[in-house]
Amino acid sequence: MTTPTPEGISSLLEPVTTSLGLDLDEVELLGKGERRRLLVAVDRDGGVDIDTIAAATRAISAALDDSDVMGESPYTLEVASRGVDRPLVEARHWRRNAGRVVAVELIDGERFEARVGESDATGVDLAVKGDTTRFPYDEIVKAVVQIELNRKDV
Repeated sequence: MTTPTPEGISSLLEPVTTSLGLDLDEVELLGKGERRRLLVAVDRDGGVDIDTIAAATRAISAALDDSDVMGESPYTLEVASRGVDRPLVEARHWRRNAGRVVAVELIDGERFEARVGESDATGVDLAVKGDTTRFPYDEIVKAVVQIELNRKDV
């Protein structure tokens, strides 16, 4: 029997989520023994609603049940949207968060908050106090969306 890995689980689930029009954003396996939890994050342009999560949960659960990728030990499956607390790591994450404020850390250690502008496969425009600068993704170490209760220009 093989040990379940996020990579192996992702390989199984990618076609399932794609068939539903969703991106498989993250697979995380937590805990051990009978307390294992499989967290699956999905997303798409325009976001996902509760009905989409329910459909994805049914399809993912069926695929896992038809496979031996999780082994024989019990586990809890949790399917959710990507959520705003996850770092922006793919070009699609930046595109989907255009107009939002992000906390950014650059490769040189600089940290700042900026509003996300245009993005493409190679980089993103970030606006700080009206000045927009283009950043290649490989210069960004970490970026996380900030919750805005009272929208202000950054």
